[in-house]
Amino acid sequence: MIAENSSLDPIAGNYHLQDPLGDKHIEAAAQRYTFEWVFSHIPEGSRVLEMGTGEGLFTRELLDRKINAEVVEGSSVLVEHLQKQFPQLTVHSAWFENFVPSTPYDVVLAGHVLEHIINPVELLIHMKSWLAPGGKIIVIVPNKKSLHRQLAVKMGLQPALDTLGMRDQQVGHVRVYGMDTLKADLSSAGFKVSSVTGFFLKVLPNSMMTGFSDSLLKALNEISADLPPEWMANIGCIAEVEEL
Repeated sequence: MIAENSSLDPIAGNYHLQDPLGDKHIEAAAQRYTFEWVFSHIPEGSRVLEMGTGEGLFTRELLDRKINAEVVEGSSVLVEHLQKQFPQLTVHSAWFENFVPSTPYDVVLAGHVLEHIINPVELLIHMKSWLAPGGKIIVIVPNKKSLHRQLAVKMGLQPALDTLGMRDQQVGHVRVYGMDTLKADLSSAGFKVSSVTGFFLKVLPNSMMTGFSDSLLKALNEISADLPPEWMANIGCIAEVEEL
């Protein structure tokens, strides 16, 4: 279940469909940088399920690449927005925990989902039932060991690496992950991790990066490939169901 006493619609209306913090261009640049890694792990002809749509960047890219994709979205506000934007897209209006597909998927894309879920292992176990034999999940989550969080702890601006800041709370995060805790949750749910990576060398909080040039943001994303994944703002995993 998503965080107790929360509703997806206020987050959707107040954040995803607006830019109250003035940092959406930073998040969009980071998300676009993940495209090539994600799509390199989607075999041709795959049926793909995207969990949640956010600003719709991945949704548009899936459709532009002619991938057979569907979306499951819990916010009625975002479902309506999606249907207007992409009338040809199959959108399932459902909470993730209640969703049962009629046909299994080859790939499930869970980009920035698990950090919003109170019981992520339970959801991951449920997600296994969505997969066709040999299917995989692609997971991306915020990283508690990001360089900007490490600096904040050193400077005494936050007590611990996993402290949730103002922005975390505004977008509905209930946790941030480390590579170790992400792998542990996947393993507890019966998944085997086959590939890990990191994205975006985030040196400061978004609020202090809004004036960064596009070329600097591009470089901070591109340098990800040359540095340890554990330092990056976001971490990603490819996981398959563990064979018994």
